[in-house]
Amino acid sequence: MADIPDSLIALERSAEIERARLAGLTGAEYDAQRQRWRAVYDAVQDAITSYATATGEDPGRLEEAVKAAVRCSQEDPAVE
Repeated sequence: MADIPDSLIALERSAEIERARLAGLTGAEYDAQRQRWRAVYDAVQDAITSYATATGEDPGRLEEAVKAAVRCSQEDPAVE
């Protein structure tokens, strides 16, 4: 797998932030936040598909690599 563009990692990180904001919400607040998360999630999927098409990468493998890169780059909140 070639290097993953920073733009894909930043988009995935944004989607994870929006997803995390769903915690504890209910009703209309949940629905509104879910729409925000879904918009970013859809942007991530579109960007991955576009990049994979342009480079000949497998979209599924690229998505896995982007998610792994975000997980590995996140700081452990238990470590101070």
